Amino acid sequence: MLNIENIKKTFNPGTITEKVALRGVSLHLKPGDFVTVIGGNGAGKSTLMNAIAGTFKVDAGKIVIDGKDITKLPEHKRAKYIGRVFQDPMMGTAANMQIEENLAIASRRGQFPTLRWSAPEAQRAYFREQLKPLNLGLEDRLESKVGLLSGGQRQALTLLMATMVEPKLLLLDEHTAALDPKTAAQVLELTNSIVNSRKLTTLMITHNMRDALSCGNRLIMLHEGRILIDVSGEEKKSLTIKDLLAMFEKAAGSELNSDALLLS
Repeated sequence: MLNIENIKKTFNPGTITEKVALRGVSLHLKPGDFVTVIGGNGAGKSTLMNAIAGTFKVDAGKIVIDGKDITKLPEHKRAKYIGRVFQDPMMGTAANMQIEENLAIASRRGQFPTLRWSAPEAQRAYFREQLKPLNLGLEDRLESKVGLLSGGQRQALTLLMATMVEPKLLLLDEHTAALDPKTAAQVLELTNSIVNSRKLTTLMITHNMRDALSCGNRLIMLHEGRILIDVSGEEKKSLTIKDLLAMFEKAAGSELNSDALLLS
């Protein structure tokens, strides 16, 4: 479902601020794979995510989704293949629009755009049914402005919007990092429910090692723009945080120096 071949990215090449972010990364995801991605600060996690989403062009390499080469496609043309939830709850929704208007736009992803934002009554009934499993009472607030929702409510809504039209690939960019622990746990539980029940091919960046180990069928660790660790199946299920740190130290030849990862 996702084939990344030897992608490279350097920011500000030839300057004093040059930063080599990706050093020939190759990654292949089968349909239904749920892959968690961890790594220290500057490891290349967000750069990898943005490269797939088309936020910037890669310097070299190829990105293919479901047989379609999207390497040279602009970000807005990749949106028909990709669902995305950002770290910032403010980024995935239009705050000044109603819940139903946000859902109406999300339901038309990949279709020819129109100026109609609102939804007919039949579609409103569908939206209510989709919102009920969130257990947030949003099904009774379709006309509420999204800007009035809490961060957790907005992330849950964004997750629903990102998957309303089933994406070829779902990108979760530390989507619980800005939430309090209780709300983060609720959004993560919802994530697992949606991804696993619908077998969505998913790439999830997280700073939390426990979440990385408990979610998905595969885990990769990035370090200095390279994939250092790649474990899946039964091997991943049996891993502990101590095991993961030991694997990193053996592969990298140094200790993992990231407060966010170690404190989590």
